Amino acid sequence: MSEHHPPLAQTGQGEFVALAKVTKTQGRKGEVAAALLTDFPERFATRRQLLALHQNGRRSQLELEDHWFHKGGVVLKFAGVDSISQAETLVGCEIQIPRAERAELPEGSVYISDLVGCVVSDGGREIGRIRDVQFGAGEAPLLLIEAAGKREFLVPFATEFLENLDLERKQVSMKLPAGLLDLSRE
Repeated sequence: MSEHHPPLAQTGQGEFVALAKVTKTQGRKGEVAAALLTDFPERFATRRQLLALHQNGRRSQLELEDHWFHKGGVVLKFAGVDSISQAETLVGCEIQIPRAERAELPEGSVYISDLVGCVVSDGGREIGRIRDVQFGAGEAPLLLIEAAGKREFLVPFATEFLENLDLERKQVSMKLPAGLLDLSRE
C-alpha cells in the first residue's frame, strides 16, 4: 500500500463479509476452486466455520476441512461435500463469515465496506455519499461520491486531503484543493 493514502482492505458490505467466490469444482473428492475476495487469505488456516451464500439468497453453514492456494485462488474442501455432484451445488456461492469475525486492521487502515455509505464533506460543506472506491488510476484510490442531481465526483482518498474519518457516524471530512470538484462526472 502507498504511504500517501490510508491503507484499504476489501470486504463485502452488510452483516456478512465475503472471503471467496466458488468458480468451479476441483478434483473428484468434492473440492471447489474459488476466487479470493479477501486481503487476508492466510486466515483460512484458522477458520473452520464458514457460510455459503447461494445464488437464490439462502445461506448454509459449512465446515472447512482443508484448503490450499492454487493459481492465484484457493481450493476449498468442506466436510460432507465428497463428490463432484455435491461440489457442483456450491458453484457460484460466496463463501462468507459474519462481519464481527473479520480480521482486525492495523491502526490507520480502513475497510472499503466501512467507507461505502459515508457522507463526505469538504470544509464543512456536504458533497455527497461514497458509493464505491476505485483503484488503479494513480497513487491514491478514488472515492466515487454520489451527490444530489445525479452528479458524481471522483476524489482521491489521500492522507493530505483527509481531515477526519468517523466511521461510527459514517462521516468523512476532507479539505480538497480548489477546483477539484469542478471536474465532476455527470
